[in-house]
Amino acid sequence: METLYITHPACRLHEMGSWHPECPDRLDAINDRLVASGLLDFLQEETASPASDADLLRVHPAEHIAYLRGHAPAEGYFQIDPDTLMNPHTLEAAWAAAGAGITAVDAVMQQTHRNAFCAVRPPGHHARPAQAMGFCFLNNIAIAAAYALEQYGLERVAIIDFDVHHGNGTEEMLAGDPRVLMCSFFQHPLFPGQYQHPPAENMVNIPVDAYTKSDALRALVADVWVPRLLAFRPQFIFVSAGFDAHREDDMAQLNMVESDYAWITEQVVAVADETASGRIVSFLEGGYNLSALGRSVDAHIRALAKL
Repeated sequence: METLYITHPACRLHEMGSWHPECPDRLDAINDRLVASGLLDFLQEETASPASDADLLRVHPAEHIAYLRGHAPAEGYFQIDPDTLMNPHTLEAAWAAAGAGITAVDAVMQQTHRNAFCAVRPPGHHARPAQAMGFCFLNNIAIAAAYALEQYGLERVAIIDFDVHHGNGTEEMLAGDPRVLMCSFFQHPLFPGQYQHPPAENMVNIPVDAYTKSDALRALVADVWVPRLLAFRPQFIFVSAGFDAHREDDMAQLNMVESDYAWITEQVVAVADETASGRIVSFLEGGYNLSALGRSVDAHIRALAKL
């Protein structure tokens, strides 16, 4: 089985209130869809090993880790900002979500699997070096990328982010690092509104207007992302896989559907096959309409697994 499916029970225990869209039901919706479609039968499932503090410290300062631990509630919630809260299980879930990427990198680099999808929460791409925000506490994808670069001596890794919101934390952590190329599009203006302009040389982050059609988004991928990726020749590709640009998701106003996510994933797989021996690790980020989320993740993983 080429594709590894990684999750952790703690990721269902973190929650921020019954009103909150970033809820445990998201993982249940994904799992239910994969079971119903039969796709789960073609994946090998693995439980993530939690990240170590050393893993986190490659991109987060010790003060950030201490802040999270120091404010973790024994009961109820601790509010970091109006949309980002910790409950008694948040730290376990966040460390597991970050650790999923480490687990996935090891599996892919050791060639037990060609690629992996991390069905984890909390998400990560808004987490800044010393600030939790936007539902995110630790920057899962930056942690995994830094681990791959250091542990396996890679020289070039790419990060793809197709969440409807800009991965501001990822950009802040990795802008200017010549070993990393980040490619994204995101609706603008929209939260978090922190993308760097002009961008660093290694950042291909493209703001798009609300209601941009999916054919225009596909053109950006084909005409901008893919040439930059092929020129960079990454040895490993990481994906911040947010599905809140789906037309049924009311978090924003883009118009993607499942076939668009499959098509983008196919382009990423083609680049990985050419330059990176197929090595891809994908992380769940956004996506809040439960039905659209389940269907979109199914399409994304099918493209990863070439099914």
